[in-house]
Amino acid sequence: MRDLPGIDSLLLKKLKVCCAKEDSVLPRETGLKLMESTPAENSSGVSAKCRDSRVEELWGLTTFFGYSTQTFVQAVNLLDRFLTLMKVQRKHVPCIGVCCLHMAAKMIEEEADVSPTHELIRISQSRFTVSDLSRMEKIISEKLCLDPKAVTALTFLQLYHSAIASQSAGREEIPSIGRLEAQLKACLCRLVFSKAKPSVLALSLVAQEFESFSVMKTVQQFQKHLKISDAELLGWKELVAECMSAYHSSQCSKPDNKKLVWIVSRRTAQGLQSCHFSVPALPTIPERSWNQSQSEDSGEDTSCSEESPCGSLGSDGEGTFFPSSFHHSRD
Repeated sequence: MRDLPGIDSLLLKKLKVCCAKEDSVLPRETGLKLMESTPAENSSGVSAKCRDSRVEELWGLTTFFGYSTQTFVQAVNLLDRFLTLMKVQRKHVPCIGVCCLHMAAKMIEEEADVSPTHELIRISQSRFTVSDLSRMEKIISEKLCLDPKAVTALTFLQLYHSAIASQSAGREEIPSIGRLEAQLKACLCRLVFSKAKPSVLALSLVAQEFESFSVMKTVQQFQKHLKISDAELLGWKELVAECMSAYHSSQCSKPDNKKLVWIVSRRTAQGLQSCHFSVPALPTIPERSWNQSQSEDSGEDTSCSEESPCGSLGSDGEGTFFPSSFHHSRD
């Protein structure tokens, strides 16, 4: 790969290394076609709709636990590779999905930031146990080659954006890498984008987003040196534009903004409702001024004790269900 004018040579070397590795982490094409052809109502096989719904849930969990985009992208890659490699029953997909997210988090996040297994299962409202998740993790580890530095579309996206930012050098304000990462996550919620090479998907996102900017010449240079045909880039670019149009529509339920909903028993729900709507009896404030003795003699307590309903309303953020470390993720 020859040097591109104005682009750091070290960045180009990284790009060359990544291009040589990207084929090793692609999902099997035959498995992808099988999922696409499986009817959504099929109760045993894994359909594209089943897979996409699971990825959306992983996106929600990623946001809840404060995991990075890299963790989410890695988890989706593990999920797709496993689903296209093994014959999986639909009922096992929830366990596989959560397991892939947990494995990705352990590979990428700081150890202190990785959610405990039992908390991950509880928050995801999964029916399997910690032992089930451990067994599934062992199976996935045996079947797939795990690499914390695996090449993904995010890898190329960051390289492209870094090169374009250096080319721009403050002459014009370009879209942030955060915006591109959000678009990548939206694309990964559709099985069709798992067919694209990471380098091509990332360049399609960049080309679609930077179309009206002067740095498009750099995008075209990347296309030429990566030997991506005009037809291939245009095809994926159109699919990206279609996905973004659907994602920005009011009908789209965005996983990143979706609130987590917990299913509780009827008895618990009744308790929560009575607690929420109960109004503690408050003393009548006399019109005349109170003196200290009158205040002390008053037999009524205006404070909310720990046992009172109003004192317990703010406690849903405490305890093992919502550890203090999760507070920022709930907002």
